[in-house]
Amino acid sequence: MTDRWGIEDSYEDAHGAPQTIAPEVVARLREIVGTPNGVASGPTFVRQGESVTLPAGALRLDDGGELRLDGSALPADVPTGYHELTPTSGDGARVQVIVSPRRCHLREEWRAWGWAVQLYASRSRASWGMGDLRDLTTLAEWSASRHDARFLMVNPLHAASPGLPQEASPYSPTSRRFRNPLYIRVEDVPGADVLGTRLDTFAQRGRALNGTRTIDRDAVLDLKLSALELIWERMRDDQRFERWLGEQGPALREFAMWTVLAERFGRTWREWPEEYRRPGTAAVEAFAAANLRRIRFHCWLQWSTQLQLDRASEHLAVIQDLPIGFDPDGADSWSWQDLVASEASVGAPPDEFNPAGQDWGLPPFVPWRLRKDGYRPFIETVRATMPRGGGLRIDHIMGLFRLWWVPQGESPRDGGYVRYPTSDLLDIIAIESERAGAVVVGEDLGTVEAGVREEMADRRILSYRLLWFEDDDPSEWPPLSMAAVTTHDLPTVAGVWDGSDVKAQREMGVDPNEEGWAEIKSRVAGATATPEDAPGPVAVEAAYTLLARAPSVLLAATLDDAVAEPERPNMPGVTERPNWCIALSQPIEELVEAPLAATVAETLRRAVSTGDVGVATETRSENHAPQMQET
Repeated sequence: MTDRWGIEDSYEDAHGAPQTIAPEVVARLREIVGTPNGVASGPTFVRQGESVTLPAGALRLDDGGELRLDGSALPADVPTGYHELTPTSGDGARVQVIVSPRRCHLREEWRAWGWAVQLYASRSRASWGMGDLRDLTTLAEWSASRHDARFLMVNPLHAASPGLPQEASPYSPTSRRFRNPLYIRVEDVPGADVLGTRLDTFAQRGRALNGTRTIDRDAVLDLKLSALELIWERMRDDQRFERWLGEQGPALREFAMWTVLAERFGRTWREWPEEYRRPGTAAVEAFAAANLRRIRFHCWLQWSTQLQLDRASEHLAVIQDLPIGFDPDGADSWSWQDLVASEASVGAPPDEFNPAGQDWGLPPFVPWRLRKDGYRPFIETVRATMPRGGGLRIDHIMGLFRLWWVPQGESPRDGGYVRYPTSDLLDIIAIESERAGAVVVGEDLGTVEAGVREEMADRRILSYRLLWFEDDDPSEWPPLSMAAVTTHDLPTVAGVWDGSDVKAQREMGVDPNEEGWAEIKSRVAGATATPEDAPGPVAVEAAYTLLARAPSVLLAATLDDAVAEPERPNMPGVTERPNWCIALSQPIEELVEAPLAATVAETLRRAVSTGDVGVATETRSENHAPQMQET
């Protein structure tokens, strides 16, 4: 049952067993959620083609046009978007009218395969200690030209807080609207050649960082910023940058301003001098005026990053990853501090693979405050992460339905579910998907309430199906899905097959589900007639041969499996391990020539080109956004 605060007093766990939320937890969550002063107003949502009556007045369209409404039904051909109605009667208060296509973009009868890439780990010999956007371009060219891949799905590329130590997890960004300049290939920055032989010296020092398997982000940041600052001093009047900067909205300036403030006062904005703790104050504006050159430098870093990401996206579609939240001390939290619940963090209840539950340390939006603000933060975030002609993977998509809130100071077990305005949020995703011509994938793993996957399918959001978790043969999986073997939080094929992942969990103090992983291994071995003592590469071939049976619209293989890597990128809940800092054991110059990578690629290429088709969609949106690129 859900109360008027949107808080549930019970739920079904991952096994379908009923669980009760303690009354004291419900009471604490009610305090945190709070109640609006008066009616919490918000936008009016309209599904395109619906017969809806709005008050008479002027409807200002977000493309600059205007319609006069006479108080009868809204015309069926009103374009999708974020419009504003000024009624002719009443108090004249403007009303936001959001018109949605309801369903996300998805090409009809189309299938594709691609790689899931942890970019920081995918180093080349020319990298400066971690994989970068030139390396992503190399992977895109190789995948598309030699193996007919149509997409790369990358880890979140969002911005981290400045200074040291650098945050390793890409799922705890300072902002989900801007990118991490650590991924810049310095030699490819416009004007890099002005450094002359000094650039070679920087590059030599950077490539020396590849000598250790563990990625040292602090050293990478120090070196790259030193080089980039020198380039900026010589190139800051670049007219291409000036034109781009003039096209950006106020959010970029505010982000760059926060970054410079963080460089001066530290990354925790709540500990700054009082006058700087809120954007838009006279003190903040005076600080910005005094530090304009440095603010422009951080804007230039965003431009340089975007240029290189665009270059990688020329070869195939890049599916970017949207984390569930952002750093509570970071830029987005500073900008939207009145909309988030700082006394709670989001996570997940206990399940089979995380028996203690999870607390991700990220602040949730308060639902009624988000709606009252017209969903501006959500719109900006989705738009910034959804590239034209590419795709968006939404981490923990269940958070658009309800989120597990953990009150400050409590364990993840002592949390509870808070409900969100799902229909509104999915309507916004559909608008942005249609405009970008981008496919949407929802990561629906873990505790998934009844009705979520049905709603996703109705909205043309692909489900995320894993070989490790599904009991059915892949041939029985729904076509409206992305099929994969594993994820960054789960063991690789080699790690399961040789038992090293369970051993590593035990050594790190985690109580591994040994019986569950043994059963998974046995199931895959039996389905593919693969000996359980087979070497890692043989097991990888078997797993992807089995995955290839799936009729899913998208098939994804991890680069970790392409080199039979036994170590996974991340082991949740373990701090003694270098999570998110383990480079692939082979540079990409070797990976692209590796027989196992070619075998996996060919297996999935054949699966999507055998004449079988993907989902035949019932309706087709009439928009002219770029399609996911074909090569």
